[in-house]
Amino acid sequence: MADKTPKDSNARTATRIDPTKAGLSPEQMHFIRQVELEQWKKKTHKLRTRNVVTGLAIGALVLGIYGYTFYSVSQERVMDEMDEEAKLRRTQGPKTGAN
Repeated sequence: MADKTPKDSNARTATRIDPTKAGLSPEQMHFIRQVELEQWKKKTHKLRTRNVVTGLAIGALVLGIYGYTFYSVSQERVMDEMDEEAKLRRTQGPKTGAN
């Protein structure tokens, strides 16, 4: 978001520091670790939720394709019709020593 502090304001702004180089007290370092941990927890919760939703969507897609494949294969009667036609031709055809 844009900085809403007027340019002529004397308000101090937060500046980024390097904790290893700045002379911080142990209490300040502890506070920085706590804040970073809370930020990390919030981000991981959002990421976990997104990952679960994405996983469920992919799983639903895979199961849908799998189910549709079984459904469409069960509807095919081509091989059954070919087998019946072959039996019919064998019974109606001339009898030879090879039959």
